[in-house]
Amino acid sequence: METEQKRVMAVLDTNVFVAAYLSRNPNSPTQEILARWLNDEFDLLYSVDLQAEIAEKFAAKGVAQEATELLLATLAIRGVQVEAPASAVVAIISADPDDDLVLACAVVGGATHLVTYDPHFDVLGRTYQGIHIVDGLGFLGVLRSRPE
Repeated sequence: METEQKRVMAVLDTNVFVAAYLSRNPNSPTQEILARWLNDEFDLLYSVDLQAEIAEKFAAKGVAQEATELLLATLAIRGVQVEAPASAVVAIISADPDDDLVLACAVVGGATHLVTYDPHFDVLGRTYQGIHIVDGLGFLGVLRSRPE
């Protein structure tokens, strides 16, 4: 008897979005992750705080306002919004409190994966409350290994 695989539900840290938008390599792992999301291969969880951080980081990196608005609109339409109230944000990553907002989104949303290139998350190890913490290539490995 076949068992049904659990749907992958991921939170992408802001640095994954920035890497995708700044990459000049059409085969970059981060661009492939976004393409796979748009192809409905996993659910992308986000919070209002994460949207605000994306807008802030994109502006700081010089990403065009139109590209930022398009991404945020696509998130609102295709993503799964998570209500992560202040009470859900636990101070765990002291090196960067903004990372606690990302983690809260993953925990409250029931994410299977948190995808990041941020070394501040290393204090959590490879999993936190059942959430796998991986970089872009690690996450692609998960997506590529799933049956179509």
